[in-house]
Amino acid sequence: MADNAGATDNASDGASGTGRERFLADAAARGLDVQLVERLAANSLEEAARILGIQPSDIVKSLVVKHKDGSFLFALVPGDRQISWPKLRSLLGVNKLSLPPADVALEATGYERGTITPLGSTTPWPVYADAAIAGRRISMGAGQHGYSAFVDADALTAALDAVVADISDAV
Repeated sequence: MADNAGATDNASDGASGTGRERFLADAAARGLDVQLVERLAANSLEEAARILGIQPSDIVKSLVVKHKDGSFLFALVPGDRQISWPKLRSLLGVNKLSLPPADVALEATGYERGTITPLGSTTPWPVYADAAIAGRRISMGAGQHGYSAFVDADALTAALDAVVADISDAV
């Protein structure tokens, strides 16, 4: 099943809608062309890539990163890479960053791990995208388990006013 960014569904979890609805509404508001795909549950990023028929590097992980001051940011990193903490700290001019526990990431974004995306986040945190995603069509979380979204990475980073830089290392 595929939906365009302007699509709606009947599920709702209150005034804010489901995570998928928030994702789609934010994408539409930003003029982003996204393709939403329903997929089987996956136990790993590699399994999700197989299900979607793509390479793990085509799946972009949306990671919630916590600053020492208590604020957050999103780091968008290809699935076959990991955050380079020294590079990200240097870019931000800070000496401490961390990945928060799942409950803190949920509170900061409104999304559970495995569904996190900057689009539709309950708080619009700054976005830092790894330069390796530039010029590619990527898959990312769509705000709800069992769904993935495909989007042009350059359009995504432009719509999010993301900082695009080398922030990752090979796994």
